[in-house]
Amino acid sequence: MSRARTARRIAAGAAYGGGGIGLLGAAAVGLVLAEVQLAKRVVGTGQPDPPRADGRYGSEFGGPDARPLRLAMLGDSTAAGLGVHRAGQTPAALLASGLAAVAERPVELRNVALSGAMSDDLDRQVGVLLADPSAYAPDVCVIMIGANDVTRRMPPTQSVRLLTTAVRKLRAAGAEVVVGTCPDLGTIEPVYQPLRWVARRVSRQLAAAQTIGVVEQGGRTVSLGDLLGPEFAANPRELFGPDAYHPSAEGYATAAMAVLPTLCASLGLWPESDRLDTTRNEDMLPVAKAASAAVAVAGTEVTAARAPWALLKHRRRRRVAALEPAEVTPAAAQNPSPQP
Repeated sequence: MSRARTARRIAAGAAYGGGGIGLLGAAAVGLVLAEVQLAKRVVGTGQPDPPRADGRYGSEFGGPDARPLRLAMLGDSTAAGLGVHRAGQTPAALLASGLAAVAERPVELRNVALSGAMSDDLDRQVGVLLADPSAYAPDVCVIMIGANDVTRRMPPTQSVRLLTTAVRKLRAAGAEVVVGTCPDLGTIEPVYQPLRWVARRVSRQLAAAQTIGVVEQGGRTVSLGDLLGPEFAANPRELFGPDAYHPSAEGYATAAMAVLPTLCASLGLWPESDRLDTTRNEDMLPVAKAASAAVAVAGTEVTAARAPWALLKHRRRRRVAALEPAEVTPAAAQNPSPQP
């Protein structure tokens, strides 16, 4: 079965309450479990909590009373920035500083991502963000989720259902939503064959199904193959952190550069329009085919067009500069929003 058809089946099961559609053949389970145990012994654990990056970025734009754009980050350890030591190296801080520079407006960042989270934690994270709309109502939200769903064998239909529910609630609250889909787990260095092949196949199938669900709710997706994909495979010592699993500061910057153009475009701030550029292999495809194509090329954006069609975009990236903690508004840095 093609990846597009598999992704459509998973998304349909998520939307209509179908049972778990397995992505692994039963005959492979015993071998895969043995490889998982070996990988767990090799991959490092015990990372310290990620640094807190909540606060105001780009304070040089506008006066103290200027209304900031409000950016929220949700998801797992990748969204939280596990593995780096400075707040300015986290993907949320990189995106906030990049958004501020493009918009020429201050950006208020709130990160509710939780290390180790699966998609079943998104409902709690959304609840934290939307608890008091008069105090904080995000303009745009970035979600990075899915890797733990794969490694802990959450049924893909359940994973997609939980993600699309979160996107629906955020969209209903007036926020734009950008989802960094499940990264390619087949390039984690200590993971050996055949688990590596299985991990790549399963994570890409989940990413394609996530894309279908998110686009149908009015969100945009970006393939995070760059996160653990070809660039990471080519430079594992530079782009993986000390535990050989989570990205390093350079790796998070690579991922942030892939997400930033779509983040800005969702707010109408990116200089490139949503018109197709055929010289960059952009296309309008049925959403399932667009989702399948996107996961094969890291950094690819999928956004809704006329149903059931979607735009496949390859936006030009800009380098994202790290923002040091001292550049965050002191009051915001000393009194960040609560984070689980």
